Amino acid sequence: MARILITAALPYANGYIHLGHCAGAYLPADLYARYARLRGHQVLFLCGSDEHGAPITIAAEQEGVSPQELVERYHRANAEAFARLGMSFDYYGRTTDPLHYEFAQSFFLTLLQRGYLEQREEEQFYDPDVGIFLPDRYVEGTCPNCGYEAARGDQCERCGAYYNQLELRNPRSRITGKPPVVRRTVHWYFLLSRFQHALQEYIEAKSTEWKENVVQQTRSWLRQGLSDRPITRDLDWGVPVPLPDARGKVLYVWFEALLGYISIAQRWALERGEPELWRCWWQEPETRYLAFIGKDNIVFHTLMFPAMLMAHGGYILPANVPANEFLNLEGRKFSKSRNWSIDVLEFLSDFPEEHAVDALRYTLAANLPETRDADFTWQEFGSRTNNELVAAFGNFVNRTLQFLHRYWDGRIPELSPEGEEFRREWEQCAAEARNGRELSLSPRWRAEERAIVESLFHAVARIASLYERFRFRDAVAETMALARAANKFFTDMAPWQTVVEAPELCARTLYICAQLLRSFAVVFAPVVPFAARRLWELLQCSPAVGDPGENAAGEDFWHHARVPALPSGHRLGEPRLLFAKLPPERIERQRQKLYTMAHAPMEASAEIAGNAYATVEDLQRLGLRIGRIVAAEPIPGTQKLLRLQVELGTEVRQIVAGIAQRYRPEELLGRAIVVATNLKPAVIRGVESQGMLLAATAPDGTPVLLTPDAEVPSGAEVR
Repeated sequence: MARILITAALPYANGYIHLGHCAGAYLPADLYARYARLRGHQVLFLCGSDEHGAPITIAAEQEGVSPQELVERYHRANAEAFARLGMSFDYYGRTTDPLHYEFAQSFFLTLLQRGYLEQREEEQFYDPDVGIFLPDRYVEGTCPNCGYEAARGDQCERCGAYYNQLELRNPRSRITGKPPVVRRTVHWYFLLSRFQHALQEYIEAKSTEWKENVVQQTRSWLRQGLSDRPITRDLDWGVPVPLPDARGKVLYVWFEALLGYISIAQRWALERGEPELWRCWWQEPETRYLAFIGKDNIVFHTLMFPAMLMAHGGYILPANVPANEFLNLEGRKFSKSRNWSIDVLEFLSDFPEEHAVDALRYTLAANLPETRDADFTWQEFGSRTNNELVAAFGNFVNRTLQFLHRYWDGRIPELSPEGEEFRREWEQCAAEARNGRELSLSPRWRAEERAIVESLFHAVARIASLYERFRFRDAVAETMALARAANKFFTDMAPWQTVVEAPELCARTLYICAQLLRSFAVVFAPVVPFAARRLWELLQCSPAVGDPGENAAGEDFWHHARVPALPSGHRLGEPRLLFAKLPPERIERQRQKLYTMAHAPMEASAEIAGNAYATVEDLQRLGLRIGRIVAAEPIPGTQKLLRLQVELGTEVRQIVAGIAQRYRPEELLGRAIVVATNLKPAVIRGVESQGMLLAATAPDGTPVLLTPDAEVPSGAEVR
């Protein structure tokens, strides 16, 4: 039994969480946490509100409340949303906790004492009209990288580039709207550059286990060379810098929020009455730490946080950082400012039923943005609910229970001597499978019976392997495939006929189906925990859905999903539906609501189709950006195709390009190219291509790459 620490990125308490947030970090973390608990592992799953920094103070000013009032409201709202969505946190904390202040200040002083912090005088924007230095989020201007005119003071939302606020062109104060002046101030810097070599070794040691997007983005930062980073800011809301000459300064939120993972564990331990218990989770090397995040937080968890822990000493580092890409909504980016969003609480208001919550979890999980941006649509939500959860999983559960209640008084059928032999052979195969042996059912059983038991054995193992590799989307697909196989088995065995013509065979068929119900209660639990709990109740068994504290004995329910554990004669509960169909008009109302709130046309594509000319907006939708080739190799069995890894500023994408007749892989490394990033991914000769590079055609018919004639940073927009 392993000890696994799981954290999910702390959401800012300046707004309501939406579905995009859930698909990025929280649902993947919950899927894994529930799976790990069902395997019998010790799991501590932590999250909480990030309640400091300029985003909080800006939102508070916009709403006319104090920062404390703001974070109280959103902390409670988001904690409720997560709970109702089935997020199985062991503890949901917050960074305004006095314990967090104490720990963050102590951590700062330790780094200062060990020589990893340095006081520096620097220039910073200052607004003379209000008499304050301007934190990064209080400055806007033109991005020095891509030219976006509403870029923030520390990072551009459009291209993802990070920079110093003084690099902004045409800067203006968000408080007064006037250009700020430059004045000198003092801040403390974390000497991140000292950890360049140690972090390179750390990342390379993990490179074969971690996701490609995580490794490549981190390597990109390391190639550029790590710079020391400021960890204090001039602000009156946050954790005060614990030094006598630092009045009016607080710890920079990127620094202290990361420490929230540890202080939340301390609060959890304290409330359990075991104040030192947190140490075994954060300080013992036997613990495996997994940090679930979105792609915009990658380097903070692969470089900054590990360096901070190295500098302090005595803490474990992340064993893996499973980062997802972004989820879009109906083909567009989530945007609160444009009312293009679905908040979790808003969804729960319109769909309060538990089966609808499970349907949302399932729809998101089936389309997680694991390797590229994905898209949520209301149509897909309705389709997956009706065609998969209702028609496959729910249908099998209902038809099995209905049949058992009609012909066996709601009990697991008694088996004939031959059926008992089948059961014993099934149990023996399950025991051997745990020891790694291949399944070998006797050929004297019907082909359909052998096929469904073999499908169960193989699916349980495959699903577990996919969870272990953080391939949740594929795990969900395999889980639903098993439900379809069960439905096919029920139909092929035609118990409505054999109950009259071959009652012993019919009894064995329904015995198998009943055992599959128990198996489904386990393997579906990470994805649809509310339905899984109802299924356990229908089976009249103690539930195991991966909730905290549920599996104190450390039982491996996952292995037992292959075992025929329900005895003959066991009584089952009265049948009731696990899921209800969603009428098309209910789905359409949600689409209309979304488009109406955003003042957007329902059929934007029709307007474009009726125009004979392409517009500038059409060109912009291609997402043309500068990329830099960081890896290239031939695709076996082809003469023209190369597999390229292309860095686009904040991410690395795989692109298949038919350029091998002109370019050798080694001469492409480091070359800047133009990439269309918003095209639908395509599979070419079995390899997924996540974009298209632009090339002209030479007189000999070979492609010639389009490249900028001056040095341009990766990710820069092409306009």
